[in-house]
Amino acid sequence: PESAALRHAFFGERAASKIADVPESTPVREIKQIAVIGAGTMGGGISMNFLNAGIPVKILEMKQEALDKGIAIIEKNYQAQVKKGKLKEDKLAQRMGLLSTTLNYDDLKDADLVIEAVFESMDVKKTVFEKLDSVCKPGAILASNTSTLDLNQIASFTNRPQDVVGAHFFSPANVMKLLEVVRGAKTADDVLLTIMQLAKKIKKTAVISGVCDGFIGNRMIAGYSGEAGKMLEEGATVQQIDKALEKFGMAMGPFRMGDLAGNDIGWSIRKGITQQHPNYVWPSSALLADKLCELGRFGQKTGAGWYSYANGKRDPLPDSAVEALVEAHRKEHGIPARKISNTEIVQRCIFALVNEGAKILEEGIAQRASDIDIVYIYGYGFPPYRGGPMFYADRVGLLIVQRAMEGFARNDKTGGASWVPAPLLARLSSDDKTFN
Repeated sequence: PESAALRHAFFGERAASKIADVPESTPVREIKQIAVIGAGTMGGGISMNFLNAGIPVKILEMKQEALDKGIAIIEKNYQAQVKKGKLKEDKLAQRMGLLSTTLNYDDLKDADLVIEAVFESMDVKKTVFEKLDSVCKPGAILASNTSTLDLNQIASFTNRPQDVVGAHFFSPANVMKLLEVVRGAKTADDVLLTIMQLAKKIKKTAVISGVCDGFIGNRMIAGYSGEAGKMLEEGATVQQIDKALEKFGMAMGPFRMGDLAGNDIGWSIRKGITQQHPNYVWPSSALLADKLCELGRFGQKTGAGWYSYANGKRDPLPDSAVEALVEAHRKEHGIPARKISNTEIVQRCIFALVNEGAKILEEGIAQRASDIDIVYIYGYGFPPYRGGPMFYADRVGLLIVQRAMEGFARNDKTGGASWVPAPLLARLSSDDKTFN
């Protein structure tokens, strides 16, 4: 099985670079100069990818202080590579020599590609893209690093929606191999192909996604993390859930992942959804995650999240304060604790990924099942020797997956709506077929 999974991943990675309806002979745009908006964690990491490939980068920030801080972090990252013997001093100087900075949008007029890496807010994106539309030369590609927002709406802030594309890098952007290339309704074919070819140049594995909330990766992770939250309410512990999924092969469990990414990001997204849809009723597990954030426990960056972290170290330490918070939450919502097996933990989290993946495939958000597998192997730490969530479901057998989901639906205190099998899954299961 491991051999079959690794071969699937090998061929899946090569298939991902092909766009079904765009001929490879399509002429691409020339990219000689890149601009990045924002010198924060993402902006700095994105810039390093292009500097490493010998492409000049200009970073724009609103304040000199933020710019200086961002450049210092890039230099520190390179110095760390020099200390480890992974980079020579002359290469460091060469890469830093390709980097320039500005506080003025007018200085971006010669950029062939601009990537914004600003705060994940539609109002902020609107300001940035209106400004870029007014200063950038005709034919410049305008890319957004958004991880959840509607790219078509972002493109509508410009008079050139054909030049707008999503370039969703994963954090840390200078390390993670995955690049989700988001195709807007009006994104031009040559723009798409240019970004896909550029991804190869900066050693990224690019996967095309259509426009939807969260695209491929983050849309699927919502159900995965949601099941982890429900099982925490039902009686499992933070450590048990993480360890069960890590034993399955995930690079890290959902709670450790939340602490690393920052629990406040999910909190901010939930607040945004509540603002847009005031009548939306959140499951009680989401309220538990909110309570954690209300205590300022955002994860590693604050020294406390679902775990506690001693003196800035990354080792997750179990925290009795979290256990007490969960216990009080169960009492408040009248949820009796029960024993949950590691098998149930793995199946509920992984099959939640599979079910959402089936919807994404049927909607045409992903071109092929193997694209979803590649997103999860390179972006979310899914074990390559299991081939990705869709391939794993194929190996288990889609009928077995569906039967397990029906069992979870019967026991789901929230009504089981999340366990209704995706139409594609149900159809393939009844025909004894597979996703791949």
